[in-house]
Amino acid sequence: MDLSNFSLEGKVAIVTGCAQGLGQGMALALANAGADIVGVDYIDGDETAQKVQELDRHYLHCKANLMKIDGLEDIINTAVAKYGHVDILVNNAGTIRREDAINFTEKDWDDVMNLNIKTVFFFAQAAARQFIKQKSGGKIINIASMLSFQGGIRVPSYTASKSGVMGVTRLMANEWAKENINVNAIAPGYMATENTKDLRADPVREKAIRERIPADRWGLPSDLGGPIVFLASEAASYINGYTIAVDGGWLAR
Repeated sequence: MDLSNFSLEGKVAIVTGCAQGLGQGMALALANAGADIVGVDYIDGDETAQKVQELDRHYLHCKANLMKIDGLEDIINTAVAKYGHVDILVNNAGTIRREDAINFTEKDWDDVMNLNIKTVFFFAQAAARQFIKQKSGGKIINIASMLSFQGGIRVPSYTASKSGVMGVTRLMANEWAKENINVNAIAPGYMATENTKDLRADPVREKAIRERIPADRWGLPSDLGGPIVFLASEAASYINGYTIAVDGGWLAR
């Protein structure tokens, strides 16, 4: 096997939600494999920038509100103006609202759906158009969830959006594989990030969740490093429309 197929040397990767948590972990993994990073977040990405630069890779930060889609083309154009091309998009940015379904508000529905599925689709569309224009192919990796497979409780819009992510990942793969564009997804399990801080702070819920994970621990951002590099590399060139669970065995129970 040619291990050079896993190298991302000379590639440019856009990573949304890159300032912390899973996004930062994946950005660093891609940089460690050789990619230059375009980080997109609504907050400054100084920490991620420093860590990427320590890996001797370039970092460009685009501050953006991804609740809206009107700036997506600008991000692509900024990346191309800086590096000349774009090769990888990681659609990681997301949000969650917790409330009983009976009391769930329209605003909490719309906020989550706008970021978690609408922006995911239209950013992938913008990236695919650039890949086709470049005639270079490309890799799109969407971040799904355990709730792409399960219903969950008290997170109706999150469940709907992440189920949608898995669905449109398949749809885009069906249409764009012929353009040498691979569209796949990663479904993280229960991860120790900002999104789960309330769950981890609740001793009853934390214990119940951890005891159901065969690995007997919450996941870490570094646990996504191998899968994200693999899906972004030529080693995954014949994988299309698949969602890889990185969950410590949660779905196997």
